Amino acid sequence: MTERSVTHGTFTIDRSYPATPVRVFAAFTDANAKARWFCDPDDPQTDGYELDFRVGGGERFVSKHESATYRYESRYCDIVPDQRIVLTYEMYADDARMSVSVATVEITPDGAGAHLTYTEQGAFLDGIDKSEYREHGTRELLDKLGETL
Repeated sequence: MTERSVTHGTFTIDRSYPATPVRVFAAFTDANAKARWFCDPDDPQTDGYELDFRVGGGERFVSKHESATYRYESRYCDIVPDQRIVLTYEMYADDARMSVSVATVEITPDGAGAHLTYTEQGAFLDGIDKSEYREHGTRELLDKLGETL
């Protein structure tokens, strides 16, 4: 029998962007805009990308690599236009669930731009993933978001 484990982790990332809160929020809500920084649907490793941005809706994509096929599946729990997004999501490596997380995106005015605070609370399962790996990857994604804005 495989030994099972769970490790909990929480991290917060702050970013300031030279774009209005409306524009930053839109980068999460429009499938084409989000795909530019979150996943590249034109990348041959990406196998499908879906976004249904509404409470109860979700997001899904698959990324195929030599080592594994990774799958991301989310569900939107709370949306306040131009201010807040709360979602839950699961990550898989092949058929093994790597993690289950709750993530909150808060967007506030910051001078002529916007301040984004991203907070994630995760349960990282069976040693497949770690909180520090997820934080590193999320920092890279939020940097890419800044580049697209």
